[in-house]
Formats: sequence, C-alpha cells, structure tokens
Amino acid sequence: MSSIPGADEYGVDVEIRDADREAALDVRPGDVEPAEELTFARNVFVPLTTACRYTCTYCTYYDPPGEAELMSPEAVRETCQRGAAAGCTEALFTFGDDPDDRYTEVHDQLDEWGFDSIHDYLRRACEIALEEGLLPHANPGDQTREQMAHVADVNASMGVMLETTADVQAHGGPRAKNPGQRLHTIEVAGDLGVPFTTGILVGVGEDWADRADSLLAIRDLHERHGHVQEVIVQPVSPNERWTEDPPDRETMRRAVAMARAVLPDEVAVQVPPNLADARALLDCGVEDLGGVSPVTKDHINPDYAWPALRELEDIADHGGVPLRERLPVYERFLPDAGVENEWVSERVGRAIESGERYQAVLDGAAPRP
Repeated sequence: MSSIPGADEYGVDVEIRDADREAALDVRPGDVEPAEELTFARNVFVPLTTACRYTCTYCTYYDPPGEAELMSPEAVRETCQRGAAAGCTEALFTFGDDPDDRYTEVHDQLDEWGFDSIHDYLRRACEIALEEGLLPHANPGDQTREQMAHVADVNASMGVMLETTADVQAHGGPRAKNPGQRLHTIEVAGDLGVPFTTGILVGVGEDWADRADSLLAIRDLHERHGHVQEVIVQPVSPNERWTEDPPDRETMRRAVAMARAVLPDEVAVQVPPNLADARALLDCGVEDLGGVSPVTKDHINPDYAWPALRELEDIADHGGVPLRERLPVYERFLPDAGVENEWVSERVGRAIESGERYQAVLDGAAPRP
C-alpha cells in the first residue's frame, strides 16, 4: 500500500496496491494497442485571471500580486464571440487556484463588479459562454465541494491536473500544492456527477513509481464514481521559469503506454500536440489531442503554439487513423447515451440539444479542420 501526501488531511481514501504498482511499472509501449481513431475539441481559451495562490517553479501562467490580471466580462464575451464565429464548441476557462489574501486588487475588482468570489465570477463567465453558443469547461484548480457545486450546472465538464501524487520540490514553498487536496477535488467532481478531465505532469521531479501511483489513484477514483473522461499525459517544457530538460522521447512513450494500460478502456489518454511529439506516441495508446484553438493561444504554455487544425489531420494520417472532432463533454455522459446518472445539467443539455454546431459534431458532420 502507498501513502499519498495530504490524503488523510483531506479525507481521501485511495487504495494503491503494491502489485498494481509493479504491474504498471512493467508496462512498455509494445504492451498496448494503438487507438482506432484520434479525437480533438475545437476551443477558445479564456484565461479568467492570472492570480494564483501557488508559486510552482515550472509555471509561467501566474502573475504575482499587483501584476495579476482579471479578465472583464466584456472581454470574456468578446473572446467567446470570436470562438463561436470560428466554429468552436468549447470555452476553456482557466485561472490560477483561488487567489489568496495577497491579491487585494483582484478581490477589490471582483467586489466592484458585484461578485462575492472568483467562483461567483466564474459562474457568470460560464453563463456568458452559454449565451454566446459555447460549452464551458472550467479548470479553476483545487475546489471545495461548495465552490464546485456553485458552478457545476453551467459547465459541460470540468477539470484539474492531478500533476503528481509525489511531494516534489517544484511545488515547494510556503504555498505548495498538496496532492491530497488535488485528489479531493477529483473526488468531489465524482460525488457531484461532473464529467472530469485530469492528468499527470512528466518531469517535475517525480520518479516512475510516482507516475504509477498517480495513474492508479486516478483509476481508483474513477472506478468509484465513473466520472473521469480523459487523462492528460503532459511533459513539462522549458520556459522562462523552468530550465530543466524536458522528458525525452522514450520517457514519454513509456509514460503514455503506462497510462493506457492502467486506466479503464472508457477513459481516453490525451497528449497535448503543442507540448509533445504526438506522432511518436500514437502507437502507445494516445486517443485524444485535447482542446485546440483556432483563435487563441495556449495561455498556460505561451511559448508553445498550438498546431494549426489542419496539422491534426497530418498527425492522424501518420498513425493511419481517422480524426474526429468531439465536444468538451464526452458523448457517453450525454442523456441520449443511455447513462443512468444525470451527468449534464438540464441547462447544458438543452444547449447541446438545440445547438446546430453541437449536433453536427455528434453526428460526425462538423467541417473538417
């Protein structure tokens, strides 16, 4: 059995058996089958705020107090309008984890606009996205049950990167991320019936046993709740704050293969094509290329531009598989997919049912990239 830092503190009961870890560590690319198709979502990136209570040494997204920005409602609407005009279906809302008391200007601005908290504002931003014909997918970091419940009904899906179950130096400092808290957020999503995306980071100081434990912890929570739709295997890439070498090709191949072998078949394995060589990973079980935007940059990894949508066709052609566009919520969670639980709120369900663009994606009739 394995002990995950912070799991007891946040009341997360995750079982990682030694035999399962050993089996995961034995996996190599030749042990898994390539996917029969590749999927992607067409999104618009909406960075709601760059304030974050954490100071991870590999992250360029956050800005310190006094410099952090808060996107205005008008800017949110304009960005969503551009995305909808470009045929996007997803509004990807990101911000650093709940800004702490140091961000006085951010809290003052929220108060001036009439919002009690960043999650109160996130709810309004998601409503704007729905009004403009996009399905919200919010990734606001760690969340309490109250925070997630406040915004769940205006999201088609949500997410948070687990990153790692290890206590790594890259998370160090007085406001270090807590793996137990991360797992608690994933479990809360399951309790609330929220279709969820999570993932691991490769190259932040974790070892192979840590990678296995991270994937096994995700599997355990998914088997309990059935809510994880995809798991991202993401390499940490050099930037102005992180100068370490990225994981090499063989490390990524083994990590992706491990994810595919460990996770249940219904959970997709995703690699971001702007950060990883997707062509070199296709035979390791990659099924999804994530959200790719034709109108906005990757604000979390601004040094690494998304490939043009047509390049996704080339990646799929390289693997000899078809490319299919998907919605930000996987089809098995939709009401007509025969799922007994109500994973999608009535409001989001009505939007999908009445949206011609959404229905075209579901019917496989969306325009090619």
